This record gives sequence, structure tokens and C-alpha cells, in this order.
Amino acid sequence: MDEQQKHSENSRPAAPASRTSNSSSGGATPGPAAGAVKRHRGRNIALIVAALVILGVVLWRWHPWGGPGGGASGASAAGGASGSHTGRRGNANLANMAQPVHVATATQGEMPVVLTALGTVTPLANVTVQPQLSGILQEVYFQEGQMVKKGDVLAQIDPRPYQISLENAQGTLARDQALLQTARLDLKRYQTLLAQDSIASQQVDTQASLVRQYEGTVKSDQANIDTYKLDLVYARITAPTSGRVGLRQVDPGNYVTPSLTNGIVVITQLQPISVIFTTSEDNLQQIIQQTQGGGKLSVTAYDRSNTTSLEGGMLETLDNQIDTTTGTVKLRGIFQNPKNLLFPNQFVNTRLLVNTIKDAVIVPTPSVLNGSMGQFVYVVKADNTVTVRPVKIGPVDGERTSIKSGLAVGERVVIDGSDRLKEGAKITVPADRPRGASGAHGASSAGGAAAASGASGARGHRRKHASQDSQ
Repeated sequence: MDEQQKHSENSRPAAPASRTSNSSSGGATPGPAAGAVKRHRGRNIALIVAALVILGVVLWRWHPWGGPGGGASGASAAGGASGSHTGRRGNANLANMAQPVHVATATQGEMPVVLTALGTVTPLANVTVQPQLSGILQEVYFQEGQMVKKGDVLAQIDPRPYQISLENAQGTLARDQALLQTARLDLKRYQTLLAQDSIASQQVDTQASLVRQYEGTVKSDQANIDTYKLDLVYARITAPTSGRVGLRQVDPGNYVTPSLTNGIVVITQLQPISVIFTTSEDNLQQIIQQTQGGGKLSVTAYDRSNTTSLEGGMLETLDNQIDTTTGTVKLRGIFQNPKNLLFPNQFVNTRLLVNTIKDAVIVPTPSVLNGSMGQFVYVVKADNTVTVRPVKIGPVDGERTSIKSGLAVGERVVIDGSDRLKEGAKITVPADRPRGASGAHGASSAGGAAAASGASGARGHRRKHASQDSQ
């Protein structure tokens, strides 16, 4: 038993040893394959990382956010200090390049002092033709939109009822005139008998009163006749003023009355016509100074776009008070309007010529700029550089601006391309540039672009070989 127990105790640790040896012997077989797998996996990761780096560089170089500056930045990041130095030198050369501009010469001439304002075309007469009696509208003699003169017949109301009334009044007048004549003869006889003391004086006085009564009746009859004659005149409707008739408001056959709402037609006077516009109360004094001596100020009416002149006229009058809510005063200009270019209630732009400045320094309006120092211009010097010159401007007339101080006649100023300029900047005028210089500049630019492209290709080729060597 003891030997068996010892044998069993001695035999138990032997099994794990054998298993250990077996497992170690079994693990030694796949050991080299696991190392190869690890090396192959590391190589794949390195290739993926290198491909991502190259793709990122390509995208950064050719994506629109890069541009010339972006490409230079990417190249400098890849190439180091040499690329950075090249980019700074390119920016400096770009800043020192001569900028192409357009220039103009300051001239001397007359500058009109013009006040501009919005105005409304207002007719001098706008009449609604109303019937002055009641009746049937028989005829309409005008056409819509027709030009009529004062006194032209426009329409006819049925005159027959008023003609009958006139004849009746004339008969009454004839009767009363006969009674008056009889009363006068009786009065004459009574006065003769009274002189002979053959009649009482009371009867003579009574007859004299009867004569005066008949005289009053005859006057009343005559007034009735005149009334009916006037009605016959009113039955024939005429134009109260010259102008253009509008749309017909009543058709023939309708019964019209003096209380007709819209009347029969509206006549608007077009020749002459006026324009009412406003100006600031600050301009009132210089306008009054020009008109006090009897002078007439010219007014020009322009269309809505303020480019086409419609009609020229004269300032007629000013309003008698200033509008306190807006601080403006109304003015009326008169225009003959022979071509009927001004239409009632039309909005126009008015230009009132107040004064004319003699021997003013004049430059194109685009040459005057605004900055922190105020208004200034870029003056071109003899060496084709510019300098900033503060100026004080005067009246402005569209594309021309007068200069009060800061600029002399004959000096050249920049009118286009000033947004790229600064003090002392070099400029070139396209009209003055030689043709050969333009070609040389183009060739130089093309050569520079080719050189830059070649350099970029070389750097890309070097990066490609470097990546292959690392692999």
C-alpha cells in the first residue's frame, strides 16, 4: 500500500510536466508565422498612413481654399524655410507693382449752382364741367382726349321746355306793357281834368299809383324773359377753359341735373402747365436774393430716372409760408409744354438754376473720395506716383464737381482704380503704357508660371521617391 501510494504521488506531477512540454512544443511551431503576420500588418498601416498624408497634401494644394497663397503655404509647410522666404518675396513684388488707373485733368470753367428736388406736375386749371340746369342730354359733341378751346360746344341739353317758358314770358310782358300804356293815358286825362278842377285829386293819385304798378310788372316780365334766355344758353354746354377733355362721365339720353356728382367731363389745361416742388428753407435766402431784382430763375424738369430733360421753364412764385413739419417751402415753375411731355400729376425731377460760379476748378465726380480725413483725391505726380490730397468741394453738377480749395488747374487726379492705391503708390495709365512693355510683362509672367510649375513638379517627384524609400 505504501509503495502504491508513493508510486501514485510520484506519478501525479509527471502529467502536468508532460502537458507543459506538449504545449510548449505545440507553440513553438506557429511562432514564426505570428511574427510575419505582425510585420505584414505594420507595413499595411504604414502604407495607409503614407497614402493619407499624400492625399491630404494634394487636396490642400489643389482645393479652392488654397489658391496661390494656400499652395504656397502648403509648400512652405512641406519644404521649410525656403518656401516661406519665396512666398514673402512674391507678396512684396506684388505690392510694389504699378497699379493701372484712369486719370483726368482738373479744368477751369463755369459751374452752375443747381438745386434738385422732386416735383409734381400740376395743371393751372382743372375744371369739372357741370350742367347748370335740368333736362335730357341730347348730344355730346366732344371726343374723349380731345383738345378743346374755351367756348367750344361740348354738349346740348333739350332746350324745348325753356323755349316754351321764354315765349310764355314774352306774352305776359306784351300784355303788361299794354296795361301800362292804358294806365298812362288815363293818368294824362285825369291830370288834364284836375287842372280844370273837374275831378278830385284822389283819383289822379290813384291812377298814378296804378301806372307805377304796371311799370314794375313789366320789369318783372322782362326779367323772366332774360332768365329763360339764359337757360337756353345754359342748355348749350361750352368749354369754360382750354385744355384736354377726359373720359365722358354721362352718355346722351340721360337726365342731368346741376347736382350731378362727377359732372359731364373734366377739362385739364396743359399749355401752359406748372410744376410744384419743394426746397429746404436753407436755400430760401439765395432764391429770394436772385428774384428780388425781378430776375427769373430757370427750372428744368427731368423724367423719373433723372436722365432725360422733358421741358424747360421759369420759376413763377414761392409759397407764402414754410412747412414746419418738413422745414421746406413750395415753389411753382411754369412750363409752356408745347409737346405735352409734362402730364398732370406726373412725378418729375426738377433742377433750379440759382447761380453760376465763374472760373471754378472742376474735376470728375468719381475722383472725389471720402475717408477718415474727410474728402480727398489722389493726385498723380510727375514720377507716376500718387499722393493723397485733402480738398474742399463746392457745388456738384452730376458728373462734375467743383473744388473750392486743395487742387489747382492742370493737376491730374485718379478717377478709376483708386481702391488699390495708397500714399506713394506707383501707377500706370493704360493709354500711356508701351506695347512692348505689355508683351514683355506677359512673357515674364508666363516664364514665371512655367518655372513655378516645374519647381512644383520637382518637389512632387522628390516626395514620391522619399515615400518609396520609406516603404
